[in-house]
Amino acid sequence: MQVAFHCPGCEQARCASVASGSTMLHCDACAWSRNLREGDVVQGVPRRCLVCGCGDLWRQKDFPQRLGLTMVALGAVLSTIAWAYHLPATALGVLLAFALVDLLLFSFMKDVLVCYRCQARFRHADLGEDYLRFNLETAERYRQEAARVAQSHQAQSRRTAGSPP
Repeated sequence: MQVAFHCPGCEQARCASVASGSTMLHCDACAWSRNLREGDVVQGVPRRCLVCGCGDLWRQKDFPQRLGLTMVALGAVLSTIAWAYHLPATALGVLLAFALVDLLLFSFMKDVLVCYRCQARFRHADLGEDYLRFNLETAERYRQEAARVAQSHQAQSRRTAGSPP
C-alpha cells in the first residue's frame, strides 16, 4: 500500500510504502515517524489513518481534480462555440462525448482512502465495500476541530508573547 501524506515533521508532501507486517511509518526527509499498532492495517487495508490515527476514512476515485475541472471547462467551451455557430447537434455531441469519457474514467479508476483529518491518501489497497463515500457532516466536524485548534494556538502564542488577547 502506498501512503501520500503531508508530513507533520517537515510539513512537506511525502509518499511512503507500507508493506504488510510493517511496524512503522516514517518520512524519508526528516526524523518524523509513527509506530503502527496491531489493528491499524488488517489484510492490507488501513482501519485508521496511519499518519494521524483518525478512525474516519472515506473513499473516492483516484483522479486528479485539476484534470477533471479542465475537462469540464473544455467541454463547456467547445459546446458553447459549436452552439454559437448554430450547430446544436455538434454542441450536444461534444457534451455527450465528454460525458462518455467521464463514465469510462469513473468505471475504470481505482478508489483510494482519504483521511478526514489530515487528508492522507491510501492507494493500492483492496478496499472492498467497507468504506463509505464522502460525508459532508463528518468533514465539517473535522474542519471545525482544526479551526478550534488553530484558534487555541493563536491565543496561546499571544499570551506567551505578552500581548493582550
